[in-house]
Amino acid sequence: MKFQNFKGGVHPPSSKTTEGCATVTMGIPSKVVIPMSQHLGAPCQPLVKKGDTVKVGQVIGDTDAFVSAPIHSSVSGVVVSVESRIISGNRPVVCVEIKPDGLQEPAEDIKPPVVESKEDFLKAIRASGLTGLGGAGFPAHVKLNPPKDVNIDTLIINAAECEPFITSDYRECLENTENIIEGIRQVLKWTGIPRAMIGIEDNKPQAIKKLSDAAKSFSNITVHSLVSRYPQGAEKMLIKTLTGREVPPGKLPAHVGCIVMNVTSVSFVASYLKTGMPLIKKRVTIDGAAVNSPNNVEVLIGTPVQEVFDFCGGFKSQPGKIIMGGPMMGVALYSSDIPVLKQTNALLALSEGQAKLPEESSCIRCGRCVRACPMSLLPFELDRLVKAGMYEEIEKYNIMDCIECGSCVYACPAKRLIVQYIRLGKDALRRKAKK
Repeated sequence: MKFQNFKGGVHPPSSKTTEGCATVTMGIPSKVVIPMSQHLGAPCQPLVKKGDTVKVGQVIGDTDAFVSAPIHSSVSGVVVSVESRIISGNRPVVCVEIKPDGLQEPAEDIKPPVVESKEDFLKAIRASGLTGLGGAGFPAHVKLNPPKDVNIDTLIINAAECEPFITSDYRECLENTENIIEGIRQVLKWTGIPRAMIGIEDNKPQAIKKLSDAAKSFSNITVHSLVSRYPQGAEKMLIKTLTGREVPPGKLPAHVGCIVMNVTSVSFVASYLKTGMPLIKKRVTIDGAAVNSPNNVEVLIGTPVQEVFDFCGGFKSQPGKIIMGGPMMGVALYSSDIPVLKQTNALLALSEGQAKLPEESSCIRCGRCVRACPMSLLPFELDRLVKAGMYEEIEKYNIMDCIECGSCVYACPAKRLIVQYIRLGKDALRRKAKK
């Protein structure tokens, strides 16, 4: 059955040239730089210092804050430095740099967790360091422990992967199908959620078949083919498409009875419960016209971006822009020395031609941005108000509901950089709220 219920959206070229590229393992880089904040919520405090010896899977950062997740070493080796650095999104974050010793010795406490209750399960998920692997990096143990007055009846597994270029989740569906189903079963078992719905776009027939075949023995797990339309993979759109429910402004999926997990996240749950090895590596799609050999690569977290590109043959031309994530919602990197994070699902090296931005022209009030907006906002008006510095007005136009999907920019014939200005407006409101 196909669904198409959410409003708006666009149809950018899929450009999924790496969908046939089976995952290859990169191995140990020359160094890892591991930020103490790779999630929404409170940053971790480093638990190691310069000169310390660490092992694979060892906790090197943690905090008592509820909305957070521990950070683990992805290599064995020696801590070179603990200092603040600028990472993706131009954020200053305390980072632990480790020089690998090449031995990859696991920490002594690595063992499968004992899970006999929901509390044990949530404790294990937190200990694993799992955060949402599809984008924002929301700590998984928090997501799976909603307020007691909320009734969750549906676990939604996001396998849509609607962004152009990215195929890392697609490869997860093909290569670790059984882990995905087992991870779903474990989440349902320990949280008491009665059913799971896997949503995947219809441009991935092989993955749909593999998931459907694997799930057919379980009546409470269903696979749904979705019309390919961006941003189908945004959680509010996915909820609307699969259940018909709308998440109210300022609310979370739990308020409409849903929890949404990325398909690679739930696959990792199964892996962690079997092995006890925390989140130390990530599959990343490497693509873009400037890359010599696009591929899907399993990378240790903290690996410098440049070393990942070098593993894929380096650049055939000087990149016009390097993006972490997809071309619609990813962030441009100021340096290729920035490390791979838990939520990094793609690294794109765009050619000068791909990266060149067209010049903005005057808004003609055509309304295409409004029709494309999946959140029913007025993007052209938000663009105007932010440029005019009318920050009290932008609150009235629900600027904080914008998911920054870029559909408005893609649809705009005047090539207005609407999302950039919306981000500036949001930042102004956040700073105002802090004051």
